[in-house]
Amino acid sequence: MTIGRLAEITGVPASAIRYWERHGLLAAPERESGRRRYPPEAAERIKVLRTCQQAGLTLAEIAEFQREQPHREAMIRAKITEVEQRMIDLRHAHELLTHALKCGEQDIVTCPKFLDQMAAWQTPAPPH
Repeated sequence: MTIGRLAEITGVPASAIRYWERHGLLAAPERESGRRRYPPEAAERIKVLRTCQQAGLTLAEIAEFQREQPHREAMIRAKITEVEQRMIDLRHAHELLTHALKCGEQDIVTCPKFLDQMAAWQTPAPPH
């Protein structure tokens, strides 16, 4: 299929497809009369790339993710740690915002419950 068709079915601009090719994230396709011709599995690869991006992986991490198991394992472990921290941060943000909606204090920064929440966040969580 052409790059235009691949872009259409994946919802990814042709410029992004060419960028991923240049950076080795997507295999360069065969060419027919100078035009890129992609195999059907290129659409699946693009779906994986988009999913990885949506999951928060950088392009360098995506490149590492596509390597063989021993090479990608360290990156995956580091990313899991990062995601777990982001989940904690998001839970804190949710708690703060939920409290702020209900808080009757004029200045939320002086609210005792808010200050208690902030202090609790600074205390390391017990190990699993």
